[in-house]
Amino acid sequence: MSKVIYLTDHSAQHLPPLPQSALPPAGQPVQDAFARPMRDLRISVTDRCNFRCTYCMPREVFDGNYAFLPHSALLSFEEITRIARLGAQLGVEKIRLTGGEPLLRKNIEALIGMLAELRTPDGRPLELALTTNGTLLTRKAVALKQAGLTRVTVSLDTLDAEMFARMSDSTFTPDDVLRGIDAAADAGLAPVKINMVVRRGLNDGQIVPMAGHFRHTGHVLRFIEYMDVGTTNGWNLKEVVPSAEVVQRIGEAYPLRAIDAQIMGRVAQRWSYGDGAGEVGVISSVTEAFCGGCTRARLSPEGKIFLCLFGSHGHDLRGLLRSAADDDQVARAIAGIWTQRDDRYSELRGRGAALAHQGERKIEMSYIGG
Repeated sequence: MSKVIYLTDHSAQHLPPLPQSALPPAGQPVQDAFARPMRDLRISVTDRCNFRCTYCMPREVFDGNYAFLPHSALLSFEEITRIARLGAQLGVEKIRLTGGEPLLRKNIEALIGMLAELRTPDGRPLELALTTNGTLLTRKAVALKQAGLTRVTVSLDTLDAEMFARMSDSTFTPDDVLRGIDAAADAGLAPVKINMVVRRGLNDGQIVPMAGHFRHTGHVLRFIEYMDVGTTNGWNLKEVVPSAEVVQRIGEAYPLRAIDAQIMGRVAQRWSYGDGAGEVGVISSVTEAFCGGCTRARLSPEGKIFLCLFGSHGHDLRGLLRSAADDDQVARAIAGIWTQRDDRYSELRGRGAALAHQGERKIEMSYIGG
């Protein structure tokens, strides 16, 4: 049976003690070694998905014998909400639910309702977002909005049905996803963001058709450079289409103007159409690393905090949650983890520098979210 031991077999007694740190003054965010605040918490609620995308969950690895996390290993909604509540006290302002495919987690709208009750120290509600492949939105969009979801991001890599089947390795079609996008917009989750991962020689011919399709829709299409996340996807630098090339291709068909928006934590560079047809974005983790402004912590389905999308090791919080630890102890543990953070994988990779944990297996995107 296939099994990824470094993800699923870490029990609390085999992990080192969690670092502890003094809590910041009320209303002040905790900061890492490079003075980056913890503003965003990405919560992966499941490691399962109904796609087998070649860049994320290739079927030759994630087959019928693959050992996904049992339900008993997953954090409960109450445990997730507790971490999110303490995260808000430490500076978190935005939560994004991911997977795997988060809409496969049963009753996820109940979790959204619980998270929607949380507030920052100054009384503001948290921004609640969700990333999905869109195939279940026709069933779920209204309930998600009613529960308190703020907005949704949908992954869609091509409009070509044959290419879609090949890339997603599923029986779904682009029309299934497009119907989900429409359902989200109709439910009040507009503008919907659409993420397209671009791979040279595979779907880069879809850049301009995708741009053309979503112009004048009010949705925001974003093009993501193919990243070396995880270990199983066979990443090759030659398949990366630089964002500058993406912008050039679109601009030749539809003139663009850069939108100046330098906000810490924002990863997309934004461009508006010259004719007012909306905007597009590019996310350039490979060619223009944005580690210096990264404000994201990531929580895995079974309760490990990861500090970088390209990391190898997480810090277990589940054992602490399921012990007699009080909120102060858990908050100090989260603060201690973040204050020691010095991750900047993409910047170092771009410089050709030696990388921490080089040669070790990295966490898979299907486990921790994008």
